[in-house]
Amino acid sequence: MQDFFFSINVTVPIFMVMVLGWWLKQVGMLDGNFVTVANKFNFQVTLPCMLFLDISSVDIRAVFDLSYVLFCAIASSICFWGIWGVSKLFLKGEDRAMAGAFVQASFRSSAAVMGLAFIQNIYGQSAMGPLMIVGAVPLYNIYSVLVLTFEGQQDVDRKGKIREALVNVLRNPIIIAIFLGLLASFGGIKLPDLARKPIQSVAQMATPLALVSLGAGFEGRKALAKIRPTLAAAFLKLVAQPAVFLPIAISMGFGREKLIAILIMLAAPATPSCYIMAKNMGHDGTLTASVVVATTLLSAFTLTGWIFLLKSFGYL
Repeated sequence: MQDFFFSINVTVPIFMVMVLGWWLKQVGMLDGNFVTVANKFNFQVTLPCMLFLDISSVDIRAVFDLSYVLFCAIASSICFWGIWGVSKLFLKGEDRAMAGAFVQASFRSSAAVMGLAFIQNIYGQSAMGPLMIVGAVPLYNIYSVLVLTFEGQQDVDRKGKIREALVNVLRNPIIIAIFLGLLASFGGIKLPDLARKPIQSVAQMATPLALVSLGAGFEGRKALAKIRPTLAAAFLKLVAQPAVFLPIAISMGFGREKLIAILIMLAAPATPSCYIMAKNMGHDGTLTASVVVATTLLSAFTLTGWIFLLKSFGYL
C-alpha cells in the first residue's frame, strides 16, 4: 500500500495541474488563443531557458554516463524505426495517408515537459533528466521530420521539404538550448547573477505553464475520432515501449533517477508539438490530436502503474 501511495503522490499532483487548466478553459478564463500563445511561448522561451539552466548547471564531465545517453538514443531509434516498419505492414490503401502522423505520435514523448516534471516531483533537481533529453529529444525532432517528409504527399517537392525541415531542426530552440547548455557545462562557464536570475525566473514558469496549457487544450471529442489507430498508437506509446525496454534498462543497472527518466522517455504521453508539426507538413491533424488527447488521459493510469511496479520491486 505504501508503494501505491508513493505512485499516486508522484502522478496525481502533475495531472491535477492539467485538470486545473481544463477547468479554467471550461469556465471561460482561458481560451484557444491562450493555448496557442502559451505553447509557442513555452516552446520558444521557457523550455529552452529551463533546459539551458538544467544542463549548464550540471558538471557534465562528472555525471556524464555514455552508456545511459546511448541507451536513450538507441531505444528511441529502435522505437521509431520499428513503429515505422509496423505501419508499413498494417496501414494499407487510404490508411497510408495517416502513416506519418501515426508513427510520430506513437514514438515521440513529451519528455521535456512531462519528463522533467516527474523527475523533479520525485528527486528534485537531477542531472539525469537533462542527460536523457540530450540523448532523445534531438532525435525526436530529426526522426519526426524524416517520417513526415517521406510519408507525405507524392507530388510535393521532397528535396525542398527536406532542406526546409533540416533548417527548422537546426533552428529548433530546444536543440539550440541543449547545445548551448552543453557548451557552458563543458566549458565551465558560469553566468553572473545579473544574467542567471532572470533566466531562472523564466525557466521556473516552464513546467506549470506547460501543464496548464496542456489541460486547457484538452478536447475530449477529438479522442473519439479515428479510435482504432488512436488506441493502437496509445498502446505502443504507453505500454509496449516501456514493456520492451524497461527490463533491458534494469538489466544494465540503471536505477532511481536514471530509470525514472527512461520510463518517462518511453511512456510519457505524446507531445503536443506532434500536432503542430503534422499540421504544418500537411498530415493528419485529427489523428495526431486524438493520440495526444488519449495518451495524456490514459497516462494518468499507465504511468502510475509503471511507477508502482518499479517502486514495488525496489528500483525507485
